[in-house]
Amino acid sequence: MVSLRARLASGARFVALMLIGFTCVHDGQATTARDYVSEWLDQQGAIRTWSASFVQTRSLKTLKQPLKTEGRVWFATPDRFRWELGVPAQTIAVRETNAVVVHYPRLRRGERYPVDAGAGGPWSQMLTLLEAGFPRSRKDLDERFTVVSEVVTNGVVEVNLRPRVASVRRILPKFRVVLSAENATLQATELAFPDGSTMRNDFSDVQINPVLDDGLFRIVFEPDEKVSEPLSTGR
Repeated sequence: MVSLRARLASGARFVALMLIGFTCVHDGQATTARDYVSEWLDQQGAIRTWSASFVQTRSLKTLKQPLKTEGRVWFATPDRFRWELGVPAQTIAVRETNAVVVHYPRLRRGERYPVDAGAGGPWSQMLTLLEAGFPRSRKDLDERFTVVSEVVTNGVVEVNLRPRVASVRRILPKFRVVLSAENATLQATELAFPDGSTMRNDFSDVQINPVLDDGLFRIVFEPDEKVSEPLSTGR
């Protein structure tokens, strides 16, 4: 039987994929003359909805070649999102009122992860980060992340982030946000995990404030599909 710790790590990886594109904070002065993170935050204050295509690249020590998967993401303030991996979608993740729901259409099953910031522990800390949605203020996000460095190379800005909460750092020790050096818009995100694997999302076809159907943020399971709660007590 898969341990709770293993389920937590697996779930956290998927939530991390959804998380990192939308949360960031700057601590102290930038290492570059231009404060790209502040520019990014200023722009995102006007965002109500956001969507993009992406290519996800996963690099594992056990594989000689990285795994690449296309997908699509939608976001609506303050905390609604939908991520689809694969074309057609093989994995779908949606933020509901009190849970993150993951659907595997081909496998005819789903998983539900509760959103309960009062429960404590690294999983709850990770889900608390989701409540930030797109950055609204530096003060709000200063409680969550520290910017370790900003490096400008070949027209892009790599912003290296570190979670402030130690329990979250044990699951996701390093984040990287890639911004355009021209206009400080989001281009990619990259996550590094404790086992040495990485996950990168390169965004394209970005749409700012599109009209989104509320149905995007709901998953309706068929009667024959099995839905589990991996983090429930006793499982």
